[in-house]
Amino acid sequence: MSLKATKTGCIPPHAFCIAPMLDWTDSHCRYFHRLISQHAFLYTEMVTTGALIHGDKHRFLQLNPLENPVAFQLGGSHPQDLAVCARMIEDYGYDEVNLNVGCPSDRVQNGRFGACLMAEPDVVAECVAAMCQAVSIPVTVKSRIGIDQQDSYEELAHFISTVASAGCSTFIIHARKAWLSGLSPKQNREVPPLRYDMVYQLKNDFPHLEIILNGGIQSLNLAESMLKQVDGVMVGREAYQNPYLLAGVDNLFFGESGDPMSREKIISLLIPYIREQLKSGRRLNNISRHILGLFNGASGAKSWRRHLSERACKPDADENVILDALKFTAQ
Repeated sequence: MSLKATKTGCIPPHAFCIAPMLDWTDSHCRYFHRLISQHAFLYTEMVTTGALIHGDKHRFLQLNPLENPVAFQLGGSHPQDLAVCARMIEDYGYDEVNLNVGCPSDRVQNGRFGACLMAEPDVVAECVAAMCQAVSIPVTVKSRIGIDQQDSYEELAHFISTVASAGCSTFIIHARKAWLSGLSPKQNREVPPLRYDMVYQLKNDFPHLEIILNGGIQSLNLAESMLKQVDGVMVGREAYQNPYLLAGVDNLFFGESGDPMSREKIISLLIPYIREQLKSGRRLNNISRHILGLFNGASGAKSWRRHLSERACKPDADENVILDALKFTAQ
């Protein structure tokens, strides 16, 4: 619950989270979001166990300590592989391992992980148990409320109960079911109706578990109101497309005081990071794509986006492209 609603004044670390989003929440994005909110719980993109075990693990796992608190989201269904990867994640300094049981894409299904695992709660429980035995950091699960025709509350409660018995005490629930065939991943984020009532019922029936609600949250006021029913909220695309939304998070959800940081101040803090990354061989547009929405709703937002989109992709683009774009937002 929020600080206002909590009798003890204890604020759960997951009171406000930013969702793991494939191709979006990379390390540059997380660094940028951390500049805006010191307390929001961040999540990496989903990475498969195969990528960590057989690929360049450092590329996926490297972590800037300034990003913490941050969780690493894993995709997989083999307990031993997940345990190996969980140890890697803990060794690299992440605060949490999160198992993806919510992604509905065909590629994920073909690998037997993601939302299709909701049909196999015993397998998920085995995976969670193996990871819990391998690490000391929390192991959490992100799921849907159901899949295909398996969408009753009873089936959801059975899934939660089974997985919780293996050692998971935090569940992040996207309050839509997933259709594993017939809908694209984008449609699965929009077409199935939101069922917040099912997530609220989970918290009522499993009061000892930490229940985080995800899906369709587009304002901090809505998010705060949900904390009367659940332990935390997770915001996805709204936080990415309108990142200045995060400027109000620390005050509203974590009891901080003072005025929110200005957009201009955020950019001034980001510039040294950009310079460092450019020296390391990164391209400016790898970073600037995450800040396109920073001025949404403010004066000069369209010119800001256009300038960055047209200039940041050039081979010699540097931080001056960002500083020049700021001129369009000046009052």
